[in-house]
Formats: sequence, structure tokens, C-alpha cells
Amino acid sequence: MTKRRIGVIVSGRGSNLQAILEAIKQDDINGEVVVVISDKEDAYALTRAAEAHIHHVAVSRKACVDKTDFENKIDAALREQQVELVVLAGFMRILSSSFVSKWKNAVINIHPALLPAFKGLDAQGQALEYGVKVAGCTVHFVDEGMDTGPIILQKVVPAYAEDTHDTLADRILEQEHLALPEAVGLWCADKLEVRGRKVFIKK
Repeated sequence: MTKRRIGVIVSGRGSNLQAILEAIKQDDINGEVVVVISDKEDAYALTRAAEAHIHHVAVSRKACVDKTDFENKIDAALREQQVELVVLAGFMRILSSSFVSKWKNAVINIHPALLPAFKGLDAQGQALEYGVKVAGCTVHFVDEGMDTGPIILQKVVPAYAEDTHDTLADRILEQEHLALPEAVGLWCADKLEVRGRKVFIKK
């Protein structure tokens, strides 16, 4: 079976990227990461990509004329490597509807909350402030809204009254490292079917 071609877009350390690379190594994903793109030139994720001999590109928003130019450069970098699935693994920008529409049901994102609760930035802080008893992460398809696309997988962790931002974030991150590779593996095995708001996982 031909390996599916994956592009990963990141803004930071790339620990979720690393989790995907390890799952590929263990044959849990029938795919290969063919390009890593970051909007930050000093993102450690690009170092991880270099060490793994993966093509990597920095597309700085400041160096682009506008958002359209920025997204066009990302799109070009993905298409140059014939990417089939785009994975947002800690990418801290919202993609426009025109970008998303070009990649229908082929962009997935990991979010550190149980959507639809606590969308947007600092979901862990929002959850703590609200006093939730459980928290977690969500892998979802990206649509035109912010963290509103059809949900693929969710993982749950307990939230304790004495939690700090970091203790809760670390507990959620452990589950992100399981959930994102699992979702990527399902997509690459053609086991995800989107019907309206719902994602069905084929047996």
C-alpha cells in the first residue's frame, strides 16, 4: 500500500511532530512526513525535521505582503512535496476559509481541550479558570471556523483543584501525543468518513 504524503505545520517545539514520526517508525501510520513548515524561523520543530532529514521550510508572516501571500507560500510548499494530508501540530494561526477550502477534509488539527468547550488560545487556562473536573484534547478536521470542524478523536484527563497551568497542560500533552498519531493513522488508512458534523471511523 502506497504511503500517504503528510505535511506538518507547526509554530513551536514540535513534540506532536515527534510523536507522529515515532508512530511512523513503528508502522502505526501508513504515511511519511515529506515536509515540515513553520511560521517561526527559530522553531525547534524545524531542527527536529532537519535531524530526521525531512524537507523543512520557514514561512515568516512578517516577510509576506499579507495573509493571502503567507498562505499561498504555505500552500505552494505543501503542493511542491505532493502532500495529501496537512497536520496542524501546534500551529498558532487561524487559516482562512479560502485555504481550508482547497484542502477539504485533508487538514487536521490538535486542540488542548474537549471541544466545543474552550476554543482558541490557552484552552488549558480557560479550563482551569472554569473549574472543570475533566479536561483533554481533541483532534478535528479544520473548517472555516476556529476549532469548529468535525471531531475525529478526543482523549480525556482528570483536572484537579490543585492543578497549575503547567501540570494540566503536561497531562493533556501526553494524550495529544497519543491522539494525533492515532488520527493521522486512521486518515492514512482511509478509515475516516465525514458526514455533516460527524466523523465515522470505519471498521
